[in-house]
Amino acid sequence: MRKPVNPTHAFSEAEREALWRALRERRDMRHFLSDPLPEGMLERLVLAAHLGPSVGYMQPWRFIRLTHTDLRAAVCHLVEQERQATAAQLPSRNQEFLKVKVEGLRECAEVLAVVLMPQREAHIFGRRTMPDMDLASIGCAIQNMWLAARVEGIGLGWVSFFDPEALGSLLSLPEGAQPVALLCLGHVTEFYPRPMLESQGWGKRLELDAILFDNQWPSGAGGTPTAY
Repeated sequence: MRKPVNPTHAFSEAEREALWRALRERRDMRHFLSDPLPEGMLERLVLAAHLGPSVGYMQPWRFIRLTHTDLRAAVCHLVEQERQATAAQLPSRNQEFLKVKVEGLRECAEVLAVVLMPQREAHIFGRRTMPDMDLASIGCAIQNMWLAARVEGIGLGWVSFFDPEALGSLLSLPEGAQPVALLCLGHVTEFYPRPMLESQGWGKRLELDAILFDNQWPSGAGGTPTAY
C-alpha cells in the first residue's frame, strides 16, 4: 500500500489495512443463524450508524426494533408480496429470480426498520435544491452500521422488497415518516467470498474507468451495462 500524502493525520498502516479489509469483505447477507447477538451489540451497531454524517446535521434516521412474532410475520408477508411482484416484472429471468434468497427475516437474530423521520421539510440547510439528501444521509448511517457489523463478525442484510405505505402502516409511522430499509442482523456460518448476486451471475463490479470521468460525462457512456 502506498504511503499517505500526509502521514501526520493518517492512521497506522495496520489500521488502514483493517479499514480496507472491512470495505472489501462487507457483504449483504441473506443466510443467518438464529443465535442471539451478544449483550449490547445491537446498541453498539446503532451507535455506529448514529455516528454517520448527515446533511445540515439533521440526523434523519430512526430505528424500530421488531421483536413481536406477529409483526415480523406480517413484514415477511409484505416482503413476499413484493418479491412476487418483482418477479412478474422480470419475464425473461422470472424463475431464476425466484430462486434468489432476498432476505433473512425469519432466521436472523434482530430486525431493524430504518425510517426517515417526519417533518424533514423544516431542515433547509443543504436540502433546498436537493431534498433527497436526507435519504443520502440515512444511507451513510446504514453503511456505517454495515462496516461496524462486519468488523464485529455480525452479518447484516438490507431488505428493500416492501411497499413503503404498507410497511409504514404496520409500524404506525406518523405522517411524513418514510421507511427506507429493513435490516437483518445476526450471526452467520460464514461471509460470502464474493457478493452473492455476483456469484449467481446477476452482475459484476464495474471497473474504475466505467465510473470515474474527467470534467464532463463522456460521449457514449451509459449507466448500468445490463438492466433487468
